[in-house]
Amino acid sequence: MVKIWHFIFFISFIIISCKSKQEKIKPKAEKITESVYASGIIKSNNQYKVFSTVNGLIAAIFVKEGDVVNKGDAIMKLVNTGSRLNTENAALSADFTAKFNNDEKIEELQIASNIAKSKMDEDALLQQRQQNLWNQNIGSKNELEQRQLAYKTSATAYQSAKLRYTQLQKQISFQAKQSQNNLQIAATLKNDYTIKSNAYGKVYDLLLKQGEMVNTLSPVALIGNANNFMMELQVDEFDINRIKLGQKIILSMDSYKGQVFEARLTKINPIMNDKSKSFTIEAEFIKQPATLYPNLTCEANIIIQQKEKAITIPRNYLLAGDSVWIENDKKRKVIVGLKDYEKVQILNGITVNDFIYKPSL
Repeated sequence: MVKIWHFIFFISFIIISCKSKQEKIKPKAEKITESVYASGIIKSNNQYKVFSTVNGLIAAIFVKEGDVVNKGDAIMKLVNTGSRLNTENAALSADFTAKFNNDEKIEELQIASNIAKSKMDEDALLQQRQQNLWNQNIGSKNELEQRQLAYKTSATAYQSAKLRYTQLQKQISFQAKQSQNNLQIAATLKNDYTIKSNAYGKVYDLLLKQGEMVNTLSPVALIGNANNFMMELQVDEFDINRIKLGQKIILSMDSYKGQVFEARLTKINPIMNDKSKSFTIEAEFIKQPATLYPNLTCEANIIIQQKEKAITIPRNYLLAGDSVWIENDKKRKVIVGLKDYEKVQILNGITVNDFIYKPSL
């Protein structure tokens, strides 16, 4: 019996000793902020990649990285022998089909039409004379019918000559307009071989060099606003319903270690990236750092809620099912509120005067 009591005493001593060594704290009354994590890059406002609308070889580059360009400024010039020949052929075709180069054809048909009309007028006169003779019982019926047939034939020939003349004029006019349109298209394509800036900004990157080939699928340069920057961030689909436009963002960057910056949420793209299972959002600086560059990496916390004075405990003191260890090896149910990465708000169940114990691993 004595041994049993000794064993119970020993076990109790061990439990009490372990309990005394177990970490314990009192809840604190402090500020807590609940936020959503996001990561991304810094981008220049109106940043865009410059593409060519045609294929060609870079003959000249008119800017260098760091230059500021205005809308319409030439960035580079391409060459394409096939396009140049097409333009020359279009010019030759336009010149050949021009109306003044077809004056001889028009004049030829005009003369033929005039001759046909003179023949018709002459046959009309002879038919009338034969008809007058016939009315006086002079001549034969056969002679009258021959004159009538001659008139009809010459009248048909005249109408045919007029029709050919009209059709030739229409054809020449159509071909001339078509050739001019082809020439304009060729000239427009020729202008496309000069790649120009679409907006005011700084040339941040030239992606190709003189002598390299350009196609319509790959960008040739990166241009953006020289002074104003924004953030493009990725938010997990799990958190997207918790964020709203106008929310405050706390931002950190590797290029500004130890410093934090404030921003505001300005845009939520309404489609999820299937591969990353994330949404793209945009934010603007409340106070922008003095020096920034496109594609700097950043990490952000989007503030969802804040409580200036809340009872908090470390998150690793909270047990599953929202309870905590208190004195005398007991669990107590608590009601939790806001959470951040380190602590959790306790709405009910314990006070700042209670000791709570860290769960054993």
